[in-house]
Amino acid sequence: MAVIRIRPMDALIIVDMQNDFMPGGALPVPNALEIIPIINSYIDMFKKNKAVFVATRDWHPPNHISFKSRGGPWPPHCIQGTRGAEFHPDLALPQDVIVVSKAYDENIEAYSGFEGTNLDQMLKLREIKRVFICGVATDYCVKATALDALRLRYQVFLLMDAVRGVDIPRGSTARAIEELLNEGAILITVNDFEMNR
Repeated sequence: MAVIRIRPMDALIIVDMQNDFMPGGALPVPNALEIIPIINSYIDMFKKNKAVFVATRDWHPPNHISFKSRGGPWPPHCIQGTRGAEFHPDLALPQDVIVVSKAYDENIEAYSGFEGTNLDQMLKLREIKRVFICGVATDYCVKATALDALRLRYQVFLLMDAVRGVDIPRGSTARAIEELLNEGAILITVNDFEMNR
């Protein structure tokens, strides 16, 4: 079985680990809290190998097009400057994390961390070749970010023990994983890394 070694030209992309997607938030993702310690473990692993860290966040205006009040599918969530838009306090983001705000235009939906942002330029500036993606939700922002990374010719690893889906509509999480596999993403867990062998 292959063993993965983390390198400085790798990036850990942590997707949307914000309060509104946690229990008690405006749009809770089932079991999202349980992946925080796992993501923190990945952060420690990647830090030891001097990798790059990215944290994406929904950064919606109060009248965003994705909200039900405007005909979208979701309740208001992750509104700019609110507690719901903040990263969960238990998430141990490193000081040098690159924070990428998305879906900040009231008339444009953007699930991917690459859409309408300079994430691709920032990664290429740092000569990143591989991205390791975790966070929420598997079937929306994680999927969209991973698909864009594949289209931009990064090697994409989905950290299966550190993602959770909202599964709306039912079955969408499984379909997202199938789509990512078909597009070339590699599904791994912490056990696939060198230091955990």
